[in-house]
Amino acid sequence: MNMQSKYKRVLLKLSGEALSGDGNRILDDGFLRAVAAEIATCVKAGVQFGIVIGAGNIWRGARQGGLSIDRVRGDHMGMLATVINSLAMQDYLLSAGVDAKVMSAFQIQQVCEPYAQYKAMEYLEQGSVVLIPCGVGYPYFSTDTGMMLRAVELKCDVLLSAKNVDGVYDSDPAKNPAAKKYDTLTYDEILSKNLKAIDLTASAIGRENKMPALIFGLSHPENITRAVMGENLGTLITE
Repeated sequence: MNMQSKYKRVLLKLSGEALSGDGNRILDDGFLRAVAAEIATCVKAGVQFGIVIGAGNIWRGARQGGLSIDRVRGDHMGMLATVINSLAMQDYLLSAGVDAKVMSAFQIQQVCEPYAQYKAMEYLEQGSVVLIPCGVGYPYFSTDTGMMLRAVELKCDVLLSAKNVDGVYDSDPAKNPAAKKYDTLTYDEILSKNLKAIDLTASAIGRENKMPALIFGLSHPENITRAVMGENLGTLITE
């Protein structure tokens, strides 16, 4: 495929829930295969990928089934769940012909190497995809904060956040059929309108570091390639 990418280096955030396909299983083989194929197409065209994956398909912290689990321990469980998703995505990327490294904010050296900013950038420059699980490595910080921090640290051109909704709305489109989708937003608007697109900490980091973020739907994996090419989809958030 001949493609003209708009971005050289991206941080791609994948929703864990989206990777479950129709939601009847934790991970969906066909969907993972399709996502890996799109990433492989972009990598072979010269795009560098850092990837952060959520864990909503496995664990949603204190909200999981009404369990009485301490917040800190629950957050640790969620971070470990992102390792499962990252290892799965690594395997599918390797099968698609792309080298992929997993670099965890937790020390899990029998499974993957520890995250280090400059080593990760070196891998990116060599053409490897770098998957970064465990958020920022501490409780009370969301995967949103982790994705924004890594996008800034790795000097990415853009943060691409692929979710199970196709952009940012003024209210929950699942509950309100009249919800209005935004094509563009500023971080100030997200903060002032208290939109739930990305959390407040991530918004503040994005604004301070002038990191553009595109929030789009992952229901069609080819949207990853479309986003990298700079097509008009989802909601673009700027400083």
